[in-house]
Amino acid sequence: MRKLYPLALATMSLISAVCETSGDEGMYLFNDLPVEQLKSKYGFEPSQEWADALRLSSVRFNSGGSGSFISSDGLVLTNHHVASDTLHKLSSEERNLIDDGYLAKSLDEELKAPDLELNQLVSIEDVTERVEAAVADDASAADAVTQRRAVIAEIEKESTDKSGLRSDVVTLFGGAKYHLYRYKKYTDVRLVWAPETAAAFFGGDADNFEYPRYNLDATVMRVYEDGKPAKLEHFLRWSDSGVREGDLVFVSGNPGRTQRIFTVEALKYLRDARLPYVLDYLRRKEIMLQQFGLEGAEATRRARDELFGVQNGRKAYTGMLAGLQDPGTIATKQKRETTLREAARADAELTDTESAFAEIAAVQAEKKKMLGQTVTFRSRLFDLALTSVLRAAEDEKPNGERLREFTESGRESLVQDLLSEAPIYRDLERVKLADELARFVEQRGGDDQWVAVVLDGKGPRERAAELVDGTKLDDISIRKTYLDGSLDDVKTSEDALIVLARKLEPEYRRIRTINEELDERERQAYAKITAAVSKLQGDSGYPDATFTLRLAYGQVKGYMQDGQRIEPTTDFAGAFEHEAQHKGQTDFDLPPSWNEAEDEVDLATQLNFVCTADIIGGNSGSPVVNRDGELVGLIFDGNVQSLTSDYLYTDQQARAVSVSGVGIIEAIRNIYGADELADSIGR
Repeated sequence: MRKLYPLALATMSLISAVCETSGDEGMYLFNDLPVEQLKSKYGFEPSQEWADALRLSSVRFNSGGSGSFISSDGLVLTNHHVASDTLHKLSSEERNLIDDGYLAKSLDEELKAPDLELNQLVSIEDVTERVEAAVADDASAADAVTQRRAVIAEIEKESTDKSGLRSDVVTLFGGAKYHLYRYKKYTDVRLVWAPETAAAFFGGDADNFEYPRYNLDATVMRVYEDGKPAKLEHFLRWSDSGVREGDLVFVSGNPGRTQRIFTVEALKYLRDARLPYVLDYLRRKEIMLQQFGLEGAEATRRARDELFGVQNGRKAYTGMLAGLQDPGTIATKQKRETTLREAARADAELTDTESAFAEIAAVQAEKKKMLGQTVTFRSRLFDLALTSVLRAAEDEKPNGERLREFTESGRESLVQDLLSEAPIYRDLERVKLADELARFVEQRGGDDQWVAVVLDGKGPRERAAELVDGTKLDDISIRKTYLDGSLDDVKTSEDALIVLARKLEPEYRRIRTINEELDERERQAYAKITAAVSKLQGDSGYPDATFTLRLAYGQVKGYMQDGQRIEPTTDFAGAFEHEAQHKGQTDFDLPPSWNEAEDEVDLATQLNFVCTADIIGGNSGSPVVNRDGELVGLIFDGNVQSLTSDYLYTDQQARAVSVSGVGIIEAIRNIYGADELADSIGR
């Protein structure tokens, strides 16, 4: 138990109910690990050497997701669905890596990803005092945004210039703390092995977010430096045995975003406005992409990766919304919030806490008004146009005044994205942009001034076709011309999408400014609430997830569902049985490689398992390790009961789902015949 400030005993017990984590809850910073909790509950005390080795063996995928180094010569393990963006970009009409999988039999056959960046967290530095000192106490929200942006850009540039590392200032505890994260970047990443989607996503949408599972959601890549496989000092050794119920395991990954600090009013905004809005968008996109795929096999392939992401998001958000629509969820959060506010009112030093709750409530009402106000059409070609226009304008400003993604510290990542060799399909772009324009009209109304600007007297489909036909931004050399050019080059461009982006730039900046000011108001309010929690508890536990490296822990543990015991592990025999039980359902057909190798596989080998570790989206691809720091699993999902974890953790039924490490080796060796790859893993 961490030190508590002296309060009346009755108040103390109430605050404990508000602030303490329950079960195996927690996504902990690597510079503030839960040493005492682990020692007290599990008799395990992680050494600094143990933590450093795990941190340096973990990587973040800029495409979204996590991974780990698994050999001294640069091998990286992640999920198939994390790697699917790369698999899609490396595929063509003649070579479908999504469906067919891939195995490089030599270094020469390893395929270079067109725009993938992996980040290894090298160091963390607390820069809170410097950031806070740069923002005047009496600054308006608009001035605070400007002042904070300037000092963060300055810190990041200084760090990048000095270290040569990617440097990101990360906001923690809602704005109560700021840490500088320094990353080593790997931008030459190549595909080594990927199974077929039929194995990686066995059970399809029906089994997604369910358990038991029988998936091989794994892919192996390799990082290169100077054209050769990188030589790594830190990588994960591999356990040669499966996990057992009760085992303590750890997850090192990059959870995306959580809202556990959110007030009740903020959660109600999610429940009643934001999540329904997002779900409407996802359902619309799902239908659009499905319809496009009906044009033929090649159309299906072109839309497949994006369609999978949309369907996965739709199911995840449906679960999140269902959790918030359960009255018990809000009631639980309300009880905890009421307890905190009563305790804060009793403390003379925390009198501004109540105003912070009122400010957050006011911000939610204004955020609701901003829903649907956007001019960022979700089309790759339009994204390139808008980025080119903004880049040219931002480069005219001092570094500290630029929008964050255009500062000097982020230049390399910006250039890599703009000059990506990933294919852009004009037929798909026309359909996507037409749907975005139609939605734009629906959101704003046909008489809106910006609708008139965008449509230019035409219907959405006709206008989308005109815009796509009138751009050359799918040509890398053209994009490079704009990247290397001046503001005048962009201003005089006759490219149809550049012209449109130029016209929309003022509205984009207006909307962004409003949203940034709302974020700043929330940030300041949550910082006050966090300060109250910290004073009453002695510390603030762990911050909400920020797509930065965290450590979670838990037990391998089954659970009860619908009166039945759900065992914590599955095996290869179960996969073949699952296929037989669903005969005739396409998503439950294992690939031919599995059926052909069934006699070669040890069917008793563990394939998937669940644990109580606290994870969310972004943890996909995270390594699961044991007490010795050996890899025992690979996070790929959570069960449906875990979908409320964005705002409320429970370990009663919620579980993190992993591919077992021994299952991955068994498949690589005895299904895919890649003995050399299997032998090199963990060495």
